[in-house]
Amino acid sequence: MIEPQKRKAIFLLHSEGMTAREISRRLNVSRNAVRSIIRQQGTVPVLRRKDRVRIDRELLQRLYSECDGFKQRVQERLQEEEGIDVKYSTLTRLLRKLGIGRELKKRCARVPDEPGGEMQHDTTVYTLKLGGTPRKVVTSLIYLRYSKRRYLRFYRRFNRFTMKCFFHEALTFWGYAAGVCVIDNTNLARLRGTGKDAVIVPEMEVFARQYGFQFRCHEAGHANRKAGNERSFWTVQTSFLPGRSFKSLEDLNREAFQWATERMDHRPVAKTGLIPAKAFEHERTYLRELPAHLPAPYLVHKRDTDQYGYVSFDANYYWVPGTDRREVKVLQYSNRLEIYQGGVQLAQYPLPGDAIKQERFSPEGLPKPRHQPKNRRKPALEEQKRLRGMAEVVGAYLDFALASARPQRQRFLRELYGLSQQMTSGLFIRAVERALKYRITRIDAIRRIAQMYISEGMGTLPYAEVDENLLERETYLEGSLTDAPDFTPYEKLLEADDER
Repeated sequence: MIEPQKRKAIFLLHSEGMTAREISRRLNVSRNAVRSIIRQQGTVPVLRRKDRVRIDRELLQRLYSECDGFKQRVQERLQEEEGIDVKYSTLTRLLRKLGIGRELKKRCARVPDEPGGEMQHDTTVYTLKLGGTPRKVVTSLIYLRYSKRRYLRFYRRFNRFTMKCFFHEALTFWGYAAGVCVIDNTNLARLRGTGKDAVIVPEMEVFARQYGFQFRCHEAGHANRKAGNERSFWTVQTSFLPGRSFKSLEDLNREAFQWATERMDHRPVAKTGLIPAKAFEHERTYLRELPAHLPAPYLVHKRDTDQYGYVSFDANYYWVPGTDRREVKVLQYSNRLEIYQGGVQLAQYPLPGDAIKQERFSPEGLPKPRHQPKNRRKPALEEQKRLRGMAEVVGAYLDFALASARPQRQRFLRELYGLSQQMTSGLFIRAVERALKYRITRIDAIRRIAQMYISEGMGTLPYAEVDENLLERETYLEGSLTDAPDFTPYEKLLEADDER
């Protein structure tokens, strides 16, 4: 826009006889603009919108309330019911101008980007293929705001103990920590309150003090307060995960460590060109150096030793050297177990992968124990084999039932096989076929299906053919001294049939 003084000067020069071309050259204004200003005699034109839309505030407030705040529906009702044709952008501008609608969130406070000022931590959940199978994993990432360094790790589950282990691993790798760690309002570190009023869990407050920092929660709804950390998750999703395949969680963490601490450490940041590794060399003088031998976090579990010298932990069995079978303490670290008795360490084991269950371990260099653990569960392979051999539909049902998230697969197989022994094969196959059709996995429901078929007249349970010479057999004479079999399941089926 040309200033009023310049417009007046252009008109005065024209009045004195100067050509439009000369005025344009001297005042650096286009000739078309000079001619337009001369026609307007150097005045500033008053522009008025001919199609200005005026809508009553009460009408807008009523429609906005009735449409639950959906502006597009408000626009439609204005056109259909009131005959007011208004563009969507104009409608939203009027709503903002009149103060109608949801209040805009206040921007989070701006904090100067100073060396050693703060670090940020957060978690998110991804579904990744590990060994070809989709698995949900929790991604934990810590971020130094000034130098842009990252430390990344993936977990099957993430609790308070895992959070401690992650911080210990990341900060001891760096050797330094910032004075403040900004987190969201997670209940892993927050006891109550939000934002500046948040009270940190005393356990986590003491833990952070050992590393020279304190947790600080951002205000509720202000995730941009840790925008660097949020952006880092986007970088993980777009730069690390695509085009990579992982055999296991351990393989995933190996690649994540290399990507975060080597590749990203030496890659220039897009906007500023800052290289995190070089920036960290400058920032480390402002950070708090950690003690050389900081103890790692651990959990204490009390365990009884069975008669063969095994203790159970996380569905695996670990052998305790010696002959003393008293209670022991199992110290759980992030990557190992240590077994103590009376203050003396008896054994140390690396933690196996999460997929390893029902395995037994013994110390390296010692002879392997001869006996199995007392309470070790045996897989129901024989029961499954016999069930699949009964009919094709039973095998299809097992594929469905075992694929569902059942915490006790072996127990389910044993109970299903036991049910098959309580009725004829035809009745069992028919009940399983109906259970597959209606996606049923409860054993008691399959039992009721079998009872329903019996009550509908499918037939009673057939009598077994008895050899007349049975009473004279040697095996019968030996077995006659044993306890009588339990026919209660058959009696319950017949009683249920009579009641119907």
